[in-house]
Amino acid sequence: MNRVALAPDYDISEVIRGGWQLAGGHGQIQRDRAVADLVECADAGITTFDCADIYTGVEEIMGAFRQRYRELRGEEALARIRVHTKFVPDLAVLPTISRSYVEGVIDRSLKRLRTERIDLVQFHWWDYEIPGCLDTAHWLAEQQKAGKIALLGGTNFDTDHVVELADNGYPLKTMQVQYSLLDARPARRMEAAAAARDIQFLCYGTVAGGFLSDRWLGMPEPGEPLENRSLTKYKLIIDDFGGWDRFQDLLKALRGIADAHDSDIATVASRAVLDRPQVAALIVGARNRAHLDANLAISRITLSDDDRAAIAAVVPEGCGPEGDVYSVERDRDGRHGAIMKYNLNEATA
Repeated sequence: MNRVALAPDYDISEVIRGGWQLAGGHGQIQRDRAVADLVECADAGITTFDCADIYTGVEEIMGAFRQRYRELRGEEALARIRVHTKFVPDLAVLPTISRSYVEGVIDRSLKRLRTERIDLVQFHWWDYEIPGCLDTAHWLAEQQKAGKIALLGGTNFDTDHVVELADNGYPLKTMQVQYSLLDARPARRMEAAAAARDIQFLCYGTVAGGFLSDRWLGMPEPGEPLENRSLTKYKLIIDDFGGWDRFQDLLKALRGIADAHDSDIATVASRAVLDRPQVAALIVGARNRAHLDANLAISRITLSDDDRAAIAAVVPEGCGPEGDVYSVERDRDGRHGAIMKYNLNEATA
């Protein structure tokens, strides 16, 4: 597994194991089995893990994993493990958010993760019309100065607010964004702004909830209702990409490239995003170890110029939803925003 530096003395695996599917809303989770899966993942080379304060029960699982990995592999091995979390105050909390609230959430994450310092905290703000975003960012920076946080990042901000945060004293090292061959919004404006400020992307949604895989090649367009909210979300992205027929053209092109590399569609689609400017790593969601070998393969495949040209031939310039990063998802009356959940913390869910 290749590694990439986010800061001096801070490197991560270029494939990150996402923790969203370990959240309580995805069915019964056996903690011992989940911890054992995470240990196997780390031993295989994927040593960076993503979770959030709003993923019910996942910070606790990550804390149990860290403790177990220390017991099994020792302090030196544990030092290579990175566990990233998020700070995502509920929409209902934003009007009254305070310094003490921020400190309380960070202290709670420290306790759940069983650590004295969080590796990376990624900040999100639901509604730009509600004041307090920049103040909250500064309160997070105070927590970093107090030694509770190593690095600070963001998640799902648009370009203008990335610039505002970075240019007003928030030490923004990473931005977590949705980025795939179906959704090129980060490349429109944010890529250049991030490059100018040494901000790197951590990308989710690179296989569009499983749509960018061999499973969907040659399949008829699915009707409503879809199996889960994730598929509903990414089917909207396919519609904005150009519809099912264009999507099938992309799958055919990816299958041809995969054949040449003895690989599969999901691996090729993931590698293509990982090769984009400012992309440091991909976040791959996994409920168990079933896809570990496929996740490792992302780091091994090398796409040629001909491969990239074949993809470009079926991927429209600037494809995907209109606007900037996460702009349509913020429109609570729109197609994308209507399926979002904006109050996810246990206290108000």
